[in-house]
Amino acid sequence: MVEDRTELYREFGDERLPPGQHRTESFPVLSKGNVPRVTREEWSLSVRGAVEDPVTLDWEAFTDLGVETQRQDFHCVTGWSRFDCAFTGVSLATVADHVGVESDAVHVRFHAADDYTTDLPLDDALRPETLLAFEFDGDPLPRDHGGPVRVVTPHKYAYKGAKWVTGVEFHTEPVRGFWEKRGYSVTANPWREERYG
Repeated sequence: MVEDRTELYREFGDERLPPGQHRTESFPVLSKGNVPRVTREEWSLSVRGAVEDPVTLDWEAFTDLGVETQRQDFHCVTGWSRFDCAFTGVSLATVADHVGVESDAVHVRFHAADDYTTDLPLDDALRPETLLAFEFDGDPLPRDHGGPVRVVTPHKYAYKGAKWVTGVEFHTEPVRGFWEKRGYSVTANPWREERYG
């Protein structure tokens, strides 16, 4: 079963396509540097910080938490959007339930295999559409798009979705990621065109 999350834009605006965006059928590849080589067999996810039971999950333990497929829209800060992407993965909310997030946690930072980081306020991170995705349109997520696992955040610009994600860290105060430290918006709401801070 595929859950349709494409209507979430109604929370933020009247148009599915955010202002300043153009729709594309392609899926451009943008990264801050080289594409790391991480296989499913060697991949693991570290979940740490303000949690009751920190863990490191291998592939089997990760997928055993519960897999779902969602139809989402994808919005890049550079001005393009791709509608109706089918992403399969594990929701961050499911991971958070597994480790028990402490009551004083307010922020989440994602870590990637290429040393990229990005962050979200806890409420944004735990929305049901925030997925740690490993399939795109029914196929394993390509390496250049962040495979084996990337974060997808259809309610934010895509730089909030770390590719090659290897760690989730819950914090008791706000932290800043790679682009946020360089002037990009902390909130990154596409319908308000929050591209830069």
